[in-house]
Amino acid sequence: MPATPSGTPRRGGLSALTLLLAAAPVAAAAATPVAPPPRGDPPAAAHEIRIDPRDFKVVPRDSGPVNYYTVVDDPEGAFIRGAYAPPNQTAVLGWALPGDLHRPVARVRWRWRILAFPQGGNECQSGKTDSAAVIYLTWKRGLRFYAVKYVWSTVGPTGAICARRRNIFAAQDTIIVESGGPLGKWRTVDVDPDAEFRKYFESGNPKADVAAFQGIGILSDGDQTQSPAAADFGGFVLTLR
Repeated sequence: MPATPSGTPRRGGLSALTLLLAAAPVAAAAATPVAPPPRGDPPAAAHEIRIDPRDFKVVPRDSGPVNYYTVVDDPEGAFIRGAYAPPNQTAVLGWALPGDLHRPVARVRWRWRILAFPQGGNECQSGKTDSAAVIYLTWKRGLRFYAVKYVWSTVGPTGAICARRRNIFAAQDTIIVESGGPLGKWRTVDVDPDAEFRKYFESGNPKADVAAFQGIGILSDGDQTQSPAAADFGGFVLTLR
């Protein structure tokens, strides 16, 4: 979220896209292919990158002064817990693809669960765009950045595409993947980043060139509705071609 002149993050922009990429050298430094898996997770295959939750870093220019994310060790695998409480400013975590990785990414997988929904949060309604859980996937081509914002919403309609934003430097679509549902239940999302890029930014053209995949962002927030929001994120795995 681009900063206002006073330094307060401004909500609703393309920040997790642009600022996550700006922070890429810091966020990517600790990532290595076939890292030792967390306890309880299956071993990573030779063509996979398993991302240690500790390798996600706060994106400073996109975050307020309070880091409300922690890493929780668990027999089934370490995970990140985001626990927003008002009146904190929003904070975003980011992880960037290692710069020396030359193989394209075929799949991106993660798991998430909700602990507390922001009251009335609805990503398709102006002034209420708070989300218990958000995952950003990001790409870059030339000077233009792209992001798909995957949301587990409080009440927004599943499958809806909200808040499409375009300018000469950035493009972002918000997709409601899950809405409501039981608290404390893990669900897994597995996507083909090339197919997702073509779907949202190339009108579904299966032959369109795909921008270079850059990284992943994480967000839990409740600052617009001024209500607590909390979620867990883990099991981040990239499958390489």
